Amino acid sequence: MTNDTLTNVLGQSASPYLRQHQDNPVHWQIWGETALNEARRTGKPILLSIGYAACHWCHVMAHESFEDQATADVMNDLFINIKVDREERSDIDQIYMAALHAMGEQGGWPLTMFLNAESEPFWGGTYFPRVPTYGRPDFVSVLRSISAVYQSEPDKVTRNAHHIREHLDKTLAVNASPDTPTNDILNRQAKSILSIVDQVNGGIGQSPKFPNASMLETLWRHWRATGSQVSRQAALKWIRVLINGGIYDHLGGGLSRYCVDSIWLAPHFEKMLYDNAQLLRALLWALEETGEPLFRSRIEETIEWLKREMLMEGGGFASSLDADSEGEEGRFYVWQKAEIDHLLGKDAELFCSTYDVSQTGNWEHSNILNRLKTPEPIGVSEEQRLAENRKTLLEARSHRIRPDRDDKILADWNGLLIRALAEAGHRMDRSDWVTMARNAYDFVTESLMHDNRLAHAWCRGITTYPALASDYGAMINASLSLYQATLDTSYVNQAEVWVDILDRHYSDGEGSYFYTADDTNDILLRARHEHDDATPSATAQVLESLARLSQISQSERLVEKANTMAAGLWGRINPIAMAASGGINAIHSVLQPAKLVLVNPAKDMLVTIRTNPDPARMDIVVESDQGTETLIPDRSVYESGKQKGSAAYLCYGPQCLPPIFNARELDAALKAKRP
Repeated sequence: MTNDTLTNVLGQSASPYLRQHQDNPVHWQIWGETALNEARRTGKPILLSIGYAACHWCHVMAHESFEDQATADVMNDLFINIKVDREERSDIDQIYMAALHAMGEQGGWPLTMFLNAESEPFWGGTYFPRVPTYGRPDFVSVLRSISAVYQSEPDKVTRNAHHIREHLDKTLAVNASPDTPTNDILNRQAKSILSIVDQVNGGIGQSPKFPNASMLETLWRHWRATGSQVSRQAALKWIRVLINGGIYDHLGGGLSRYCVDSIWLAPHFEKMLYDNAQLLRALLWALEETGEPLFRSRIEETIEWLKREMLMEGGGFASSLDADSEGEEGRFYVWQKAEIDHLLGKDAELFCSTYDVSQTGNWEHSNILNRLKTPEPIGVSEEQRLAENRKTLLEARSHRIRPDRDDKILADWNGLLIRALAEAGHRMDRSDWVTMARNAYDFVTESLMHDNRLAHAWCRGITTYPALASDYGAMINASLSLYQATLDTSYVNQAEVWVDILDRHYSDGEGSYFYTADDTNDILLRARHEHDDATPSATAQVLESLARLSQISQSERLVEKANTMAAGLWGRINPIAMAASGGINAIHSVLQPAKLVLVNPAKDMLVTIRTNPDPARMDIVVESDQGTETLIPDRSVYESGKQKGSAAYLCYGPQCLPPIFNARELDAALKAKRP
């Protein structure tokens, strides 16, 4: 193959993001040995561009540069150009994003990296404009400069690549002495998070603002473990601003990825599956804790949105909805006051005053619907009118040109959602939601699995194989939540098989796991994944799944495995624990394992469990004594409660409290500080 014969091959990919670029005049290649060999043959550097389908600034750079023939000519002449979907190959993205950080640059997408023929990075950035702006040089000037340095100063390129590689080895595949975590790590993490909580607007920091589900869970765990009212209030305020702000879609349901401001008004409008899966669990805790109808409504709205817009044929869920439509960010979601006046007539005044709609607009001369200024219900009849108004506007919006949907199905993101649907369906008595969870689980295990090994992604019948450790962690957790919802032991059996797969193909030999399998052969290095992204890290998800599985299986091997893994993880994340709340939460599950088994459930005792939500506790409700002895590690405690009607067994590790036979005592036990 010569450069003259290189063409854009992205039409061969199943990735919706790569297919977005199949008509670019750039001769885009797919990541792999073919492209790397071409770089070696030609002596050209590699331009690696990483993005994802819903990314606004990825679209901007594509329109400005990748669709421009003059820019493409420079790219084709000077580089071997490779496109990667960060969601399809998050292992590749992790490596090169870490390389960008090693250069002292702030991360983001599109990620634009320059590599040598051995795929080693030597320089990079994110978005480059077509003309100098935003304090950034124009893209073509960057291209010419990088190519010139690569050809004329090879020693400089080699030194840069060497230093960056050393940094990657130290940060992504770090080895550190195991450090047995102490019981105060959750308290310390919560205090660190509380120190950066925005007391006025909720959430953490200023702008931009992200949901940060792992940190939110840390605060919730801290409240349940210690009774900290400060953590409770911070968590509830955080959840309330997420569902009252413009980051929430008040017509269609569902959460956008993040806000560009500090007040939760203006989002980047892309909707990601993982954000909404994690939102559902937080809303469930808030609903059960407070009983507030708003939380129930938001759960129902978000699941209805998932069913309406994200559910794929076969039962799996798509990855995301784009931020842009008709070439404009947010166009599908924002409103002019005149539109609302026309559609709602006499109800427009009430709606506009409630949802912050004005003639001048609250964002770029348009209106983002929100209830930040009117979060409290304004009256039963008024709220009923508003509900009808929302239906009217949703129907009108449905006739607009929709944002594109990324229809690839990811095992880890689906695992997060399966868990959320199973838990919400079980605890809110919505069997249809549990059925949705089971159907999605069946799709993953039927379409994304070969010989009990998972694939990471599926799109149009093509899989990205093998899976990442995050896929196993998320799907094991999904299995266990489905078991809790259905008591079907086949889910536990499958979870145990997946642990064996992790041990066989992902083990680091030190009691933990690499992010990639041992037969992944197209990456620069095998890395761990231990600091959170928008989801808990892969290691955190696997560790939590081991802790939860050990609660059900009563396996001493799993208990020992989880403790060993927790010590190794703590030794590595301790210096920068604020970036690893998912790991702290998982370690907390190992240090303070809690399980509640309710046998012959009386209604008031079941209500008591559901009004004391605790993400660190495994709740298992069974209809009779039959077969329950395997769930209760203390045999004498089990015998003392056997066949005495409704009985609750609250266990901390291998030790169980005496059986509890009434709701009042159960409520007191659940609110008491753990032994």
